[in-house]
Amino acid sequence: MNRYLKYFLALLGLLALASVRSFQEELFYDPLIKFFKGNYSGALAPDFNYWKLTLHTVLRYLLNSSISITIIVLLFSKSVLKFSVTIYGILLLVLLPIFLLLLYSMSTDLYFILFYVRRFLIQPLLILLLIPAFYYQQNIKKAD
Repeated sequence: MNRYLKYFLALLGLLALASVRSFQEELFYDPLIKFFKGNYSGALAPDFNYWKLTLHTVLRYLLNSSISITIIVLLFSKSVLKFSVTIYGILLLVLLPIFLLLLYSMSTDLYFILFYVRRFLIQPLLILLLIPAFYYQQNIKKAD
């Protein structure tokens, strides 16, 4: 595939990630968005449907992950696909149970931890680590 076409498609992928973020309130059930935008440290937790929130969080994670992995494969080679899918899968398997436990308890002491665990699940933060890592690896291979 043409290099410029790959970059253009990767840019479209970034726009897709931005669109998911822009339309998050229309696309996903997440009463915690407004909760965490306010002064949540001493506030009571909002009422929410536990399973619906979990399902929408997982769907958002899968959507962001799919777009992110596509961007990574476009920018690098298909050889990073298996590693990327594995890393994203492991992250979901580690963070989802923690998220569920934090949601179930909803203790004011744990709001801060819930905020960041949820952020890793709903925001495509992992791509910010993987792109520089793959770029570095690619340049190391070229230097050898």
